Amino acid sequence: MGTLLRSATINLFCATAFLLFSCTTEDKLSHEDEIQKIKDMSAARAAAFNEGNAAAIAIHFTDDGILMAPEQAVAQGRTAVEAYYQKIFDLYDTELKSGYEEVEVSGDLAFGRGFAEVRLHPKDGGESLFSTSKYINILKKQKDGAWKTTHDIWNGNE
Repeated sequence: MGTLLRSATINLFCATAFLLFSCTTEDKLSHEDEIQKIKDMSAARAAAFNEGNAAAIAIHFTDDGILMAPEQAVAQGRTAVEAYYQKIFDLYDTELKSGYEEVEVSGDLAFGRGFAEVRLHPKDGGESLFSTSKYINILKKQKDGAWKTTHDIWNGNE
């Protein structure tokens, strides 16, 4: 009976240790996988810009995210970010080519440095506008593992 009890105790200990370890250890993504998730989020934002979908851009910002566009007041919060982009989409059909040239991840924070080429086609006709810019995004990993933009700032190259 002693050997059986000892064996059961060891098995219980091992099972408990396994459960504790598996419940408290997240499936950690590699550094490269985290960078890819950030690049994928950025690509989704660009696709939403090309579709003229302000809400689909804003969803990639934290609730209190900050947008610092050139010659504009700071827009803070998803509603303000969405409103900023909606003003553009009300007037223009849009084309964006953009991407990160550098992404660094440190724990639950990251930054991305990138480029953008934007072409705006006035909906009421007229000549299209073209600009290029550089930008910095600061991102924070959310509890669900998604990366969201906390700060977005850019300026033109022209």
